[in-house]
Amino acid sequence: MTYHPKSEFMRVMIERGFLADCTDYQALDEALIEGIVPTYIGYDATAKSLHVGHLLNIMMLRWLQKTGHKPITLMGGGTTKVGDPSFRSDERPLLGPEQIEENISGMQRVFAKYLDYGDAPNGALMLNNAEWLDELNYLDFLRDIGRHFSVNRMLSFESVKSRLDREQSLSFLEFNYMILQAYDFLELNRRYGCLLQMGGSDQWGNIVNGIDLTRRVLDHEIYGLTSPLLTTSDGRKMGKSQGGAIWLNADMLSPYEFWQFWRNTTDADVGRFLKLYTELPIEECERLGALEGSEINAAKIRLANEVTTLAHGAEAAAAAEATAREVFEKGGIGDDLPTFTFSAGDIGDGISIIQLFVKSGLVKSGKEAKRLISENGAKMNDDPVTDAGTMIDTAALAEPLKLSAGKKRHVLVVLEN
Repeated sequence: MTYHPKSEFMRVMIERGFLADCTDYQALDEALIEGIVPTYIGYDATAKSLHVGHLLNIMMLRWLQKTGHKPITLMGGGTTKVGDPSFRSDERPLLGPEQIEENISGMQRVFAKYLDYGDAPNGALMLNNAEWLDELNYLDFLRDIGRHFSVNRMLSFESVKSRLDREQSLSFLEFNYMILQAYDFLELNRRYGCLLQMGGSDQWGNIVNGIDLTRRVLDHEIYGLTSPLLTTSDGRKMGKSQGGAIWLNADMLSPYEFWQFWRNTTDADVGRFLKLYTELPIEECERLGALEGSEINAAKIRLANEVTTLAHGAEAAAAAEATAREVFEKGGIGDDLPTFTFSAGDIGDGISIIQLFVKSGLVKSGKEAKRLISENGAKMNDDPVTDAGTMIDTAALAEPLKLSAGKKRHVLVVLEN
């Protein structure tokens, strides 16, 4: 990056590695110096919680507010009814209004941890695009907004082009998504003076559309800024693990499992993740990231504690670290381990160790459980499971049973009273 920013926000974005591209570095930088810049990121309500893949952009909004500007979290109550086709190979399943509302409620709980929605001049705003999209008259919208879009240009955007190049169907419903997102930016500028849209680099085409539309309709100058699409050093998509998505809501993923995800960061990613996902000074991030051998584990624990404190609070982070120490260093049963509860009816005359591993969520199939046992990776109360035919009865579950898959994944199995 050759541009040397004057504003604190742009400096943070560049120094910490948040910035992939910007529509006009200099003009945006000057706007950030002149006054408060209302800035939005849109989130479609496709699940009951946000996950680690969203966390990079949530941290961008947090830094925006910390440097004096106004974050707008735009819930896609309207656009979720259409579904973003960007870089997908198939159409998203469509959700009903009740499911969308339930999902938005779950997502809002995450934002409340990271942003201040108070009455200060830079207090965050929580908005829902259903507010204007649900009221649209189709013919008026076609005449007033649709005429500004070139189909030729829309077909040239990488997110659409990649789908068509693979000869995968793109429905007219999905094709409308980028027009609706562009209209969101126009409405946010008109209603709330929003000057900046941020998003992942896969959103570049959608963001540019909104800037062009606002210039044509309102003759206002607005900006776009994108973040890199993160992968881990071993090439995996950020936020995915063996067990699925790393959710940010505690009722969908326990704080211990969340903490453990960060504790298991690959050595090569520690310094980069400290800069992106914590608020530690740059110099400290670089010092910790440069540690080697067993010392890097201290940096991973610091990373896990800092990120978990932001997401779940300092107490949850401390409890997770204490549990990890109890489980890993002392071979004990930690209080904070994820728990799976069986009823006596589930057990009946006995349940196989294979089924126990599958039902508790440590493995996805009996085949995977058998392989784990054959490779000496399955443990029960820290003792290796050597016989795949082992049966567990209710007497064996009189006390909580600790199951382990490898060194890093553990579950307590408890019998309901």
